[in-house]
Amino acid sequence: MKVTVIGAGVAGLTTALALVERGVEVLVLERGASVGVASCSRFAGGMLAPWCERESAEDLVVTLGREALDYWPQHAPDVISRGSLVLAQRRDEPDLERFARRTSRGQVVDAGQLAELEPDLAGRFRTGLFFAQEAHLDPRRALPALAAKLERLGVEIRCGVDASVRDAPGDAVVDCRGSAARDVIPDLRGVKGEMLIVHCPEIELSRPVRLVHPRFPLYVVPRREGIYMIGATMIESSERGRVTARSMVELLNAAYALHPAFAEAEIVEIGSDVRPAFPDNLPRLRRNGRVLQVNGLFRHGFLLAPALARMAADVVLDDAFYPEVMHEGHRQRSVA
Repeated sequence: MKVTVIGAGVAGLTTALALVERGVEVLVLERGASVGVASCSRFAGGMLAPWCERESAEDLVVTLGREALDYWPQHAPDVISRGSLVLAQRRDEPDLERFARRTSRGQVVDAGQLAELEPDLAGRFRTGLFFAQEAHLDPRRALPALAAKLERLGVEIRCGVDASVRDAPGDAVVDCRGSAARDVIPDLRGVKGEMLIVHCPEIELSRPVRLVHPRFPLYVVPRREGIYMIGATMIESSERGRVTARSMVELLNAAYALHPAFAEAEIVEIGSDVRPAFPDNLPRLRRNGRVLQVNGLFRHGFLLAPALARMAADVVLDDAFYPEVMHEGHRQRSVA
């Protein structure tokens, strides 16, 4: 069987791998000049945090997201499994308690335990939540590593190709174009996210830290050699690229509240892109003839992609039905 996957973001590459591992001949078409350049995966935080995400997501995100914790250490370099830390300033501690009620597997830690987990934050917070089983990765290293693995397995990845879903070759086509698929998915919407990358060698954090805040919740994800990603806004907009001064001020203010050292950080990069989402912020697999759409990963791309890729391969090859992600769209199915 020959399958064309359109889109070389995290959804497209994981789906291509799931298919080729089952003996399918796979072609990947990507509109960007190279892997990851034109996808919102480039600006992802890379947090593999299913239990933290339950604070604002449905149980399905936890159920599917847990697969990512086993998947990514096998396929990406430098996956760091040191958990996630959630903090709040004293006036916002009621919001931290609400966060704890909406999530699971978070251990309440006091100031002394916080100092052991993150010495550079010692004395700054009275309490926090530690999710010991979570992990994180660098998307800009993970995607090229996944592409290289696909090429070693014989998958051709053609970049700079603005492919048409209707005219793509193959017995089946898997559409993983993200927000670009709004031309054929009318109920797909864009949620804009803005972020910045800073160099701040004055502080050392060993795991993602989330700061609960009533107006602009923040996450800080350590990369390497004093580099941190600070994110991210959530704006109902399909506009790509433009970063507002207000968003940057809010992100920097929140980072300063986490630790004053961020006031002296060097800004390395500012970026934004559009996360594809359905009205309920849950992912979908939809099949229409030989085309299967994999979309709506919202802010959970690296977390949900492994499970959705497995499901997509089952749908293409076995005509499987997953009601939790297929819904009414599967009524249009037909075997290629």
